[in-house]
Amino acid sequence: MAWEGKKYKLDRQENFEEYMKKIGVGMVLRKMGMSVHPTVYLVKDGDEYSFHTDSTFKNTVMKFKLGEEFENETLDGRKVQTVITLDGNTMTQVEKGEKKSVIVREFSDSEVVVTCEYDGVVSKRWYKVV
Repeated sequence: MAWEGKKYKLDRQENFEEYMKKIGVGMVLRKMGMSVHPTVYLVKDGDEYSFHTDSTFKNTVMKFKLGEEFENETLDGRKVQTVITLDGNTMTQVEKGEKKSVIVREFSDSEVVVTCEYDGVVSKRWYKVV
């Protein structure tokens, strides 16, 4: 897998503030979200995975088993039911809250491209290997 043993740091983003606004993130957290350049990485341990997001604002770990629904707390504190699947180097995260949010992470040897979609608003973020 392209993601194994790699960490990725946010390089650039497109329409992310609009996405955060649409999902209900308040102005202060949106401004913080736009100014932070987190590092992300995925770890596999047996049949469990953990997706890490490290930043100066907050460090989080999302633990999951592929295809199994779990309750996840988003970075802005919302609780959503989440299912994650992995198809090759593409990780798809479906969050069911008020409305469905889909986050697709496409890992390669040099970057991960994250596409977030919620209620017609689409955002992209590009992370480079560090």
